[in-house]
Amino acid sequence: MVTTINALADLDLMTLPIEERAFGADPEPWFAKARGRHPWLAKFTHGYLVHGHREIRDLMQMDDKLQIATGDVVEIMGATGKPWGDFMQALLISRHGADHRRMRDALKPFFKPRRIAEHVGLIREVVSDLLDEWAPRGQFDFTEFASNFPVAVMFGLIGADIADLPKIKWALEIQGLSYSLDTSLLPEMERAHAMMMEFGSDLVTGRRASGETRDDLLQELIKAEDSGALSHQEVCEQLFFLFAAGYDTSKNQLGMAALLLFQQPELWERCAQDREFCTLAIEEALRHSSPSSPPRIALEDFVYQDVLIPKGAHLMFLLNISGRDPRSFDNPMEYRPGRESAKHHLAFGKGAHICLGLHLARFQMEEGLHLIAQRLKNPQVAGEVTWRRFPGVWGIEALPIRFTPA
Repeated sequence: MVTTINALADLDLMTLPIEERAFGADPEPWFAKARGRHPWLAKFTHGYLVHGHREIRDLMQMDDKLQIATGDVVEIMGATGKPWGDFMQALLISRHGADHRRMRDALKPFFKPRRIAEHVGLIREVVSDLLDEWAPRGQFDFTEFASNFPVAVMFGLIGADIADLPKIKWALEIQGLSYSLDTSLLPEMERAHAMMMEFGSDLVTGRRASGETRDDLLQELIKAEDSGALSHQEVCEQLFFLFAAGYDTSKNQLGMAALLLFQQPELWERCAQDREFCTLAIEEALRHSSPSSPPRIALEDFVYQDVLIPKGAHLMFLLNISGRDPRSFDNPMEYRPGRESAKHHLAFGKGAHICLGLHLARFQMEEGLHLIAQRLKNPQVAGEVTWRRFPGVWGIEALPIRFTPA
């Protein structure tokens, strides 16, 4: 039997306007049409979209053939040779091979499940303090509320002054748009980068000057600098990266999970009563909708599923909607906590670049959801729900709700 190899450029693929704001508000009809043309590929302005669940799982583990397309993103943004552009190409996710292992190994000890579990008290304290402030209001924008949660946890994990939270949130919101490919945002990204690098350097300098030693993330980074595993510049860059990685994704994921649960009040109430059910609720939310769509560049020509992917091809892996693939999940748009296949989601990626902080992300969302559901009774959407741009870090921009405080 002769196998026909199809060149990627020759495929009859649908072009999707993913950069348009309206696309992020309701992408599913577009993907339903795209699947009708090709089961796992579509096109966009700067390359190709991989939307099939199995195909993303396979391709993301081909680290020898694909690397993250930070260089392309920096070039498209007009940031080549500028501080923000250099920072983007210095990130952990942009490294590969031995250099990637060196940086990941320096950070990995803190993110093991056992170490994360030791900080459950901090996570509960942060959420409870936020709820004490916000819950009596009876109504608020859930996205705004949720935005305080992961960054406040990170402040606790590095021993930073919570008074700096507002300016850090601004910088992280800007950085969260780094893969949106909107060149008008570059000046703000440069300002956010400069501020975060100064913030990180001050944290390290301050901890050293105090003579204090803590069992926290900042101490792990200082230890890595002292051993020569990381330079001071790299420590500051990775602090910014860890803040950004943990902020936008966790906040956006919590918002998407909450919206799904608000539509089934009995499930929200169950989250208040049953901590273990919160694990199922978050896992199914990660399967249904997640924030990330990381780009990759083909390092060489290679064939996958009878498609010739050429060297230099820009592929965007849509982790965010991969769990909606009807070939992998039955009735995928139905939100059903306890779905056995939910654990096969790709929200945290695959391969050498799988999310380093996945245990922290899961733990804080599950603990947070349990406590939030106890304090916000009978929540209802009380205004227009708006969404962020689809590429980059997708999620809900505004989620106004009203509820009965408990």
